Amino acid sequence: MIVDLFAGPGGLDHGAALAGVPSIGIEWDANAVATRQAAGLPTVHGDVRRYGPADFPAATVLAGGSPCQTFTVAGGGAGRAALADVLHAVRRMGTRKSVDPVVLGDERTGLVLEPLRWALQAADSGRPFEAIVLEQVPQALPVWAAYAEVLAADGYSVATGVLRTEQFGLPQTRRRAVLVARLDGPVTLPEPSRRPYRRGVAQEAGDARLKPWMSMREALPDRGEFTVISNYGTGGNPKNRGRRHSSEPAFTVTGKIDRNRIIDAHGRELPRFTHAEAGVLQGFPADYPWSGNDIPQQIGNACPTLLAAELVEAATVRQPEVIAA
Repeated sequence: MIVDLFAGPGGLDHGAALAGVPSIGIEWDANAVATRQAAGLPTVHGDVRRYGPADFPAATVLAGGSPCQTFTVAGGGAGRAALADVLHAVRRMGTRKSVDPVVLGDERTGLVLEPLRWALQAADSGRPFEAIVLEQVPQALPVWAAYAEVLAADGYSVATGVLRTEQFGLPQTRRRAVLVARLDGPVTLPEPSRRPYRRGVAQEAGDARLKPWMSMREALPDRGEFTVISNYGTGGNPKNRGRRHSSEPAFTVTGKIDRNRIIDAHGRELPRFTHAEAGVLQGFPADYPWSGNDIPQQIGNACPTLLAAELVEAATVRQPEVIAA
């Protein structure tokens, strides 16, 4: 069983189910909890800092994607500014020295240390997690690299890197820094099954061994032809709104997806993405029971489900040992 920290509305849970692994999530946001409950997902409504591995004795896999706002480029950047302090904190924790999250400034920045606290507590109790799956925005990759050093010292095989969601079947471009760790054997990041999206490069072009990336038109066939005008500016110019045609993958789905305009081939305004459509772009079923308030934020914060499934499988399916010649 997986215990999922910062579980959100259920992206990792849904992905874990696709990989055949049950899960239970801890989530403090009442809106995300309402969605989880409507979806029938086992949930603890609370703060991960008030719990530990001893509270979930049946869990053999640890997963988590802490709040990304302080690390993301679109956020305030407090996490990036405090990166050196975060890395120092990770190394202190690895030597079992205490860390005061207050020194990291923004409270949300300190939450990136929680999965490591859980992992080390489990190890020190004599019941270490068999596998670990973590994901965050690309700017957090140095944190996962520091985690990897600590986990390796505790006997884990660890792999880290940045993966692109369109290469795992999602109809959107999104990059995620990930970590997978396994205690009883080697582990590697999942191999992409689809080609990376490149603006101006045909869907059929590229490595013939990989499938084409998926377009919005394929994911949302009832929409017909359309163009999305991003809420965000490109190239540092807030007036230069990016555009994606329905024959391309969506932009990264964020909590502001409801602000993206949609127009037809003649420039006429079309209805904006519904919650169901935005969820589909994140890999959720079209009938997922979104509940509570601030649903666009729930969707944007969710772990992309198909990537989650690949990460869970990479961490939990034993890989063959490599025998040296």
